[in-house]
Amino acid sequence: MSDIGSGDEGGQSMDGNGGDFGDPGQSGGQQTEQELATKMLQIQSKRFYLDVKQNRRGRFIKVAEIGADGRRSQIFLALSTAAEFRDHLSTFSDYYASLGPPNPESVPEDGKLKSEMMIKDNRRYYLDLKENARGRFLRVSQTITRGGPRSQIAIPAQGMIEFRDALTDLLEEFGTNDGGFKGELPEGRHMKVDNKNFYFDIGQNNRGIYMRISEVKSNFRTAITVPEKCWSRFRDILSDYCDKMKKSSDTPITAETNLQTSNSLK
Repeated sequence: MSDIGSGDEGGQSMDGNGGDFGDPGQSGGQQTEQELATKMLQIQSKRFYLDVKQNRRGRFIKVAEIGADGRRSQIFLALSTAAEFRDHLSTFSDYYASLGPPNPESVPEDGKLKSEMMIKDNRRYYLDLKENARGRFLRVSQTITRGGPRSQIAIPAQGMIEFRDALTDLLEEFGTNDGGFKGELPEGRHMKVDNKNFYFDIGQNNRGIYMRISEVKSNFRTAITVPEKCWSRFRDILSDYCDKMKKSSDTPITAETNLQTSNSLK
C-alpha cells in the first residue's frame, strides 16, 4: 500500500511571501525579499520545495507541496521552528518504523496515530501522523491565533527521513537564528489635548515593528496600529495637512476676500 495522504488532506495556501515571517503577515508582498537557497524533493507522486528566504523581519523557510494534480499548498516556518520540526520528524519516523503493516481494524476513528503541536508567536503548528485508505502520512497544519485560513501540507510517511535530512542541510548552512531587528526600540510618548490623552507606543512582534497610537478619554479608548514600513508616508501626509492648515490660517482676511466669499454663497 502506498503511504500517501488522501487528496483532501491538502490545505489552503497562505498568501504573500511568508506571512508573519515574510506573513512570516500577509503584507509581505510589499517587502524586499531575498531567496537564499532552495531544495526540491520528489516523494512518491509529490514534489516539495524548501526555500530559505529573508526579509527585514528575518529568515524563514517556505515549504511548498505540489501534488500530482498540480495543486499547491504551502506553510511557513521560522528557522527556529524548522529546527523544532526537524526534531519532531525524527521522533515521528521512529514511531512510524515501529508500527508494522497497516491494519484497518486497529486505526483510530479519526485516523490519527500520533500527534504533536508547535507554537511560534501567534502561529500554531499541528503535526498528525495519520492513516487512511491510501496509506500513512504526516499532516502539518499551520494556523494563526487571530484567525485566518488554515494552511497544511501532507508528507508521505516513507519520506519523513528524506524531508528531515533536507531540513537539516539547510539549517546547518543558515543556522536556527530567525534574525530580524534586534536593536533597542524607542520609548513611548504621551500628550494631552483638552480632555483626551494620546499615547504613542513602539512595539515589535513576529510581523515586525509597529507604532500603536491610542486615544484615551475617561470611559473610552481606541487605538490604531501603524507598521514601521509606512511611518515615513504617514508622517508626510500629516506634514502636508499641517502645511495646508498653516497656509490657510496665515491667509489675510481682506474686504476683497469677504466679497468673493459672499459672492460664492449666492
